[in-house]
Amino acid sequence: GDSFDVRDPAWTPDGRRLVFAAQRDLNARDTLHHDLYLVPAEGGEPQLAVRSKGNVHLPVVGEDGGVHYYGTEFQGFDSVARNTGLWYAELPAAGEVSAPTRLTDRETVDVQGLRPAVPTSEGLLVAVRVQGSVQLRLVPPDPAPTPLEGLRLVGDPEQVVTDFDHCPASGLVAAVVSTTERPGEVAVLRLTEDAPEPQRVLTDLGAGIGESGLAAVEELRGTGEDGYPLHGWLVLPEGPGPHPVLLVIHGGPFQHYTWGFFDEAQVYASAGYAVVLPNPRGSAGYGESHGRAVVGAMGTVDAVDLLGLLDLALARPELDERRVGVMGGSYGGFMTGWLAAHHGERFTAAWSERAVNAWDSFHGSSDIGWMFTHGYIGTDPVVWREKSPLHHADRITMPFAVVHSEQDWRCPLEQAQRMFVTLLAQGTETEFLLFPGEGHELSRSGRPRHRVQRFEAVLDWWGRWLPVTPGGTG
Repeated sequence: GDSFDVRDPAWTPDGRRLVFAAQRDLNARDTLHHDLYLVPAEGGEPQLAVRSKGNVHLPVVGEDGGVHYYGTEFQGFDSVARNTGLWYAELPAAGEVSAPTRLTDRETVDVQGLRPAVPTSEGLLVAVRVQGSVQLRLVPPDPAPTPLEGLRLVGDPEQVVTDFDHCPASGLVAAVVSTTERPGEVAVLRLTEDAPEPQRVLTDLGAGIGESGLAAVEELRGTGEDGYPLHGWLVLPEGPGPHPVLLVIHGGPFQHYTWGFFDEAQVYASAGYAVVLPNPRGSAGYGESHGRAVVGAMGTVDAVDLLGLLDLALARPELDERRVGVMGGSYGGFMTGWLAAHHGERFTAAWSERAVNAWDSFHGSSDIGWMFTHGYIGTDPVVWREKSPLHHADRITMPFAVVHSEQDWRCPLEQAQRMFVTLLAQGTETEFLLFPGEGHELSRSGRPRHRVQRFEAVLDWWGRWLPVTPGGTG
């Protein structure tokens, strides 16, 4: 077409040209691929500079005239659950096009695109998702893809970096880091030739949160019934228990629970619930094959991992295996409905939020694009139906809350309406809670009053169906 989107402009060192990312062939046809283009600073026609292997984010041009950028690798529209890598290409002469080289290993390294790669004397500084952490790592300038173990760690391993920068004059790296006890603090460390110094935290912005009392967060590791490794966290309330348990499933599915601060888990634990936070197959940060294990297989190996980690937690005496609730949003809402229908004997009640309940209507109406359904579920409408929690709603007998936002374009409102009406008509104990004016991000960045009201509604629901004191109300 005649119109196309541009993003992430970057100057060349001489200030005469700009590099930017745009859709392949400047959107001449529908595409998920992006390439790098050059345009003179005084204006002119953009010229293709680097043909990518997938998409392009945050290019930065070095003094040598080469460009580094973040990108995934895929063919056609098959883009789901792909690890993001760091790439390098020479900026070509006029009329030529460069091919890029991937500098990080496709399977083991998943770069988080927080900001362009930062050049240092020790390598390129990037943030990488690693088993529940977002770590700073140094990428050597080698032309061959470097695996995760070849990227030197910078800073503490068990934290989440949300921003970072490097000062060449001092050799200091500064980062904003989140831990299980602090939403965000500023840390610094010095890069050295042998290894970075230990990081020093400069701020104490979260002191008030810590003083108010936080529940303990413990790592869970084990092996599932099929021999696959399990990983997640358990957030424990005060007291000896036995505590009622909430299995809380994240969205994505190519996302992850982390070593960072998680307000939801702390709210539920403060009310007396033990909170289980799993990263099942389908999650990010454990290798691309882990993330793509649910392609064409949602509701199978991910369910095995979710229930496996739950069992790992329930083996502890302070947890009550007879009182377990399941909840989640988006993909987590999908899995809540799926588990309620297929493993209902494991749970007392369910809270399903901003969920995908029916692939037939989600396909083509979600703002994530039709490729998401094709990528994860396939193209057969019969399979869409079989993989829809709505299709199995007749098997849901537990109390089931349906929660949604009025302006959710990711999982449109009808996804909730159809599930609620089906459950209501068949006599299942159900309630429908709708937040006006909110979108898919309600629980993370919605209006503060709605976020508070949501927490109040969550705790009211569990207080009725999973009271902290057995036989009582929460």
